[in-house]
Amino acid sequence: MAKLKEYSNGEATVVWEADKCIHSAICAKGLPEVFRPKLRPWIKIDAAKTEAIINQVKQCPSGALSYYLNGEKDDDNTEIAETKVEVLENGPLLVYGLLKVIKNDGGTEMKSKTTAFCRCGKSNNKPYCDGAHVKEEFKG
Repeated sequence: MAKLKEYSNGEATVVWEADKCIHSAICAKGLPEVFRPKLRPWIKIDAAKTEAIINQVKQCPSGALSYYLNGEKDDDNTEIAETKVEVLENGPLLVYGLLKVIKNDGGTEMKSKTTAFCRCGKSNNKPYCDGAHVKEEFKG
């Protein structure tokens, strides 16, 4: 079962799924007063305005961070209409948008937010990135 943590400021709730996190640190670099990986709790939800927090959460490459507006919880906060692919330097391949992933065993999975695919070949969660590229010092 996935480990979920929720952090609310009354207006919005940020959801963190630890198992999905690839430790890209995009959240901490973009909004360091809110996302503080070396402190506990690591998300200080009242350190920035809701709009800034939501904008930063939307940048999460793995989908480990998501949000919902309090009173309006739904499973699709994405505003991405088209599919877009981005290659992160020394990191995963990010695919934004609605995807149907067909696995090698024939199983399928729908993804509707940002999906990080492994490029280094070392992930233990293939085809998805699990952050192994950092330990392996992947260049590419």
